Amino acid sequence: MSTVSTPPTAGPAADQPPRRSLTSSSPRHGERAVLGLLWLCAAVSVVTTIGIILVVFTEAFAMFGIPGVSVVEFFTDTAWRPFTGPESEQFRIGVLPLLNSTLLITAIALGIAVPLGLATAIYLSEYARPRVRRTVKPFLELLAGVPTVVLGYFALTFMTPVLRAIFGVDVVPIFNAASAGIVVGILIVPTIASISEDAMSAVPRMLREGAYGLGAARRQVALKIVFPAALSGIVAATILGFGRAVGETLIVSLAAGNLPPADLPALDPFQQVQTMTAYITQAVGGESSRGSVTYQSIFAVGALLFVITFLVNLVALRVVRRFREEY
Repeated sequence: MSTVSTPPTAGPAADQPPRRSLTSSSPRHGERAVLGLLWLCAAVSVVTTIGIILVVFTEAFAMFGIPGVSVVEFFTDTAWRPFTGPESEQFRIGVLPLLNSTLLITAIALGIAVPLGLATAIYLSEYARPRVRRTVKPFLELLAGVPTVVLGYFALTFMTPVLRAIFGVDVVPIFNAASAGIVVGILIVPTIASISEDAMSAVPRMLREGAYGLGAARRQVALKIVFPAALSGIVAATILGFGRAVGETLIVSLAAGNLPPADLPALDPFQQVQTMTAYITQAVGGESSRGSVTYQSIFAVGALLFVITFLVNLVALRVVRRFREEY
């Protein structure tokens, strides 16, 4: 008696290939190690930032626990003389002169850097040939790598004599805010120009071609089409330049002097001033003991500088979100 084997029935299940799992059958130890390393790097950066903030603000608040030091006087007094004890008649702890000097030099720097940087960005983005752009932009970015101590001596030995020759020796002293502000402006020109040029180059070509098709000139396209479309990047570049100018130390220490202005508001650019970063440099180089007013004032000034920069960045973030264009 023979058995007849029946052939397998064809159906949808027979035509489908066998399923393969998307997960690996063997553990990927190398990938897990890389992910763990990346997570560790991110955690270290966050923990380091939190640690810096805690140290700075803890030491800053400790200054106001010293008898004779008032928070109100720190923000309202118009003289800065923290090198004596609170019991001395010469003791004054008002930070306004340092803040005034910092904002004065920053305003001069932005007044120099913003027009030059934006003009350079517009030229590289809209007028320069590709070969010129490839040649000029690396040299422009190379200027940002010049050591600030070199620029500080450049301001002291070149820019100050030029200003004294133009406006007079009696008007311009050796240490003044103008020469420091001009050179700080030169320092931040590459930052503003490079980032602004990147933002303008990212504007789609079809916007330019549409404007040209309507009969617009190149100047009109650059100023009325490309510039508004890249406004968020331009604002970000300006804020980065502002942060660089506020935090600059060596240039202002060498060229602007170490004497806070006595009369506020001090708007004369041809006067000796002392910024917040210059004071920190001066106080750190002294012999102030830990726990003294001079020592604690370093952290108080640094904390105020951090708050100013943080608030400016928040405002810039809102502006960037308001004017951001997505293509």
